[in-house]
Amino acid sequence: MRLEELQKVCDRQQQENQALKSKLAAQKIQIDQLLKLINGFKSERHVSSLPLDQPTLFDVESSSTPEPVEEQINYTRLKKQHHGRNKLPEHLPVKEVIIEPEQDVQGLTKIGEEITETLEYTPASLVKRRTIRPKYAQPKGEGIIIGQLPTRPIEKSIAEASLLSHILVSKYVDHLPLYRQIQIFKRDFGWQASQSTFCDWVSACCSLLEPLYNTLKQKIISSAYIQADESPIKVLDKDKAGSTHQGYQWVYHSPLHKLVLFNYRKGRGQQGPKEILENYQGYLQCDGYKVYDKFASQENIILVGCLVHARRKFFDAQNNDPQRAKHALNLFSKIYTKEKQINQQAEQDLDLKQKLRLQEIVPLIKAIKSWIEQESLKVLPKSAIGKAMTYYLKQYHKFETISLDSRLELDNNLIENAIRPLALGRKNYLFAGSHKAAQNTAMLYSFFGSCKINNVNPRQWLQYVLENVPDWNIQNLNELLPDNFSEIFKV
Repeated sequence: MRLEELQKVCDRQQQENQALKSKLAAQKIQIDQLLKLINGFKSERHVSSLPLDQPTLFDVESSSTPEPVEEQINYTRLKKQHHGRNKLPEHLPVKEVIIEPEQDVQGLTKIGEEITETLEYTPASLVKRRTIRPKYAQPKGEGIIIGQLPTRPIEKSIAEASLLSHILVSKYVDHLPLYRQIQIFKRDFGWQASQSTFCDWVSACCSLLEPLYNTLKQKIISSAYIQADESPIKVLDKDKAGSTHQGYQWVYHSPLHKLVLFNYRKGRGQQGPKEILENYQGYLQCDGYKVYDKFASQENIILVGCLVHARRKFFDAQNNDPQRAKHALNLFSKIYTKEKQINQQAEQDLDLKQKLRLQEIVPLIKAIKSWIEQESLKVLPKSAIGKAMTYYLKQYHKFETISLDSRLELDNNLIENAIRPLALGRKNYLFAGSHKAAQNTAMLYSFFGSCKINNVNPRQWLQYVLENVPDWNIQNLNELLPDNFSEIFKV
């Protein structure tokens, strides 16, 4: 009886020890993630392991210092040609300065010239635009005639489209808060404006652009393939004195149309994407966030997985289980190497790309699954490597979907690139002033993000739109979207 009680105590202690180990492993993962947030994300670049028989630079055969051996080496080295600095763009205006010799050149024959090109900077300038409209009296008292003022973006405002576009691009593309812009205008031009005026201008421009934003939304939803993600944004809330509200920018990217849509929501629940994707039909590429999984039951929506999210979890697990994590990362590296080769080989041939993916990519995706099924029983489920394996298995059916259509990407990297300006903006202006301001931010990030994808100059595009949209046929607003300006306002 005594032995049985001791055995039970030992078993109970072993179970408690195992539970503590699992808890410590989970806490270590949380600490690592917090340190990553504090110190910034390091590069996720992974170099595949070298073959076992290949020596490395740092291999040491023994601790003793080897005897020096005299060796004669003869070789021929090719000297790399220096290409010089980048050629200055041809479209820049040229100011010619001619410097004649100090000596008298009268009667001498000019045999050539030396040309040196340098760059100088001319500061931007504010121009006071004075519109003069002569008035004429018609004969016989028939009244007065006068030229009609052109439509302006904001009626009765001193701001022309060029100034408005500069302010908006400076804030949402160059991440320069309004109060800093005001300081620059005062310092360089002696023009003092109030922050409330700038805020009113931003709000008025967004009201003017709202129909175009809705057109952008409809065009993205009409696409057969959308990538989705979400990113947090702090918002001042009058109902939360002394604190900010945690809102979210939901982002939808159409790789086929090269357009991106930001949509602000107060929370991270399913209501936001449910409204946007209510009538959507096609592929939806996303990570493993549970909200997206609910769309699997929606008719005509096919979920597509994101391999980079799965890979990232193995990258984060390197400290927990280096051997298994690096093995998985090597397999992911092979997938992306094969994908790069396929894109080069197939180019625009979608049928060939589909065929090569089935031959080269799908077996590797399956190989990762088979390896995880064998190794997952040997690791703690709550450890970093265990969670990485579990995530991959749960998302595997979405990874298989990638093979259904060659237009699909392997991951959501394109949409993460679109979100990056939002993250940079958060570091500069920290939060949105209200929920309405957060949605205005979403609207402008949508336009400027679409400009970036299409290599369109955002300032030139916005100035053109602000000058023309008041008189544009609302049925043809699609013509003003950035994807139609790639050749006109090319960066």
